[in-house]
Amino acid sequence: MSIDLNTLLAIFAMAAATIATRQAGLLVGHLLRLSPGAEDILSSIPPSVLMAVVTPSAFATGWAETAGCAVVALAANRLPLLPAAAMGVVTVAALRAAGL
Repeated sequence: MSIDLNTLLAIFAMAAATIATRQAGLLVGHLLRLSPGAEDILSSIPPSVLMAVVTPSAFATGWAETAGCAVVALAANRLPLLPAAAMGVVTVAALRAAGL
């Protein structure tokens, strides 16, 4: 197995771009003061993205995935995203184990 130099350089360039944009976002985030309304709007983005990711599987697959998506939707309103997603995964696994 050989490593292509262009592929390796592309990986390093993408990693550098990712790190730079994240660091720039942190820097800008510390310099800006947001109104409470803007903070509410920005805090609603992660659950919205999560639902945009899981909803297609709810409609394209079986009942277990649909129920898991509903659990994620309900849990994302009250819990952080990782526990909400974990609850959806556990729901799908339990329903599949039950034969649904």
